[in-house]
Amino acid sequence: MSYYISVDVGGTTSTLAVGNDRREVVYVSDQFPTTPDKGPESSIAAIVAAALEAMSRLGASISDVTTAAIATPGPATMDGVLLATPNLKRELWNNFPIRAGLEHALRGHHSGISVRYLGDGQAAALGEFSIRSRALSWRHVPAESLPHETLHSLFMVIVGTGLGGGAVLGGQAIQGSQGRAGHVGHVLLPEYAFRYEHDRKLIKGNAYATAESAVSLSGLAHQLEYRLGLAEWAGHALNRMEGTARDKAKLLRELVNAGDPLAQQLFDDQARALGITLLS
Repeated sequence: MSYYISVDVGGTTSTLAVGNDRREVVYVSDQFPTTPDKGPESSIAAIVAAALEAMSRLGASISDVTTAAIATPGPATMDGVLLATPNLKRELWNNFPIRAGLEHALRGHHSGISVRYLGDGQAAALGEFSIRSRALSWRHVPAESLPHETLHSLFMVIVGTGLGGGAVLGGQAIQGSQGRAGHVGHVLLPEYAFRYEHDRKLIKGNAYATAESAVSLSGLAHQLEYRLGLAEWAGHALNRMEGTARDKAKLLRELVNAGDPLAQQLFDDQARALGITLLS
């Protein structure tokens, strides 16, 4: 049996998946650190280790893998050369050939493997489309719950460390002439998309007041840090905790589920900004 590996490299964590030649998703790893501050070579080493572990768990070998694919936050060239990616440390990652670098590392274990590249938003959209159209099967998603013949295209927005997006038309991921199609995080938002003037003063996508500066983990940490300095939230439990604003922002999902009013306000603001983005 032949296998295919794909890896999504995020600004904070990465995830690896394996499919087989029966178009089944047979393995999805736990998230593992991207280690953006250590540079791409460190991340590639972690990806290779995750790939070897995955194949071992499947009772197979890396030599059974025909093709691998890697997706990263943009921008990047069509061949996976990273270009000043906002959510990865630029002095370490800028102009790094991530596709070729991973291919070289994997070929140290299996000389016949090739690696392809796709932007992370485009890859997420294509993956969502493939599962929902039943082009791929995954036991965690019951086939009877999927639209199948009724699904021909979609546009997907992905909220993570940054804000990505991707489109699928007629079953094909849209890359654009330079591989940057679907980068919804670069949309500029009006003043009324932000609760406070401070919230607009985060540069994401090389500009202030972008969709990514409003809707992302980076934006959430920026907004949270300001709010914790306001008299209204001086007594909030997060002010008594150690850690960075980003560390605290990662706790907001748990807090909002518990009904915390600050967490609810922040997620309401992000939802509103995302709605304005989609109407832009």
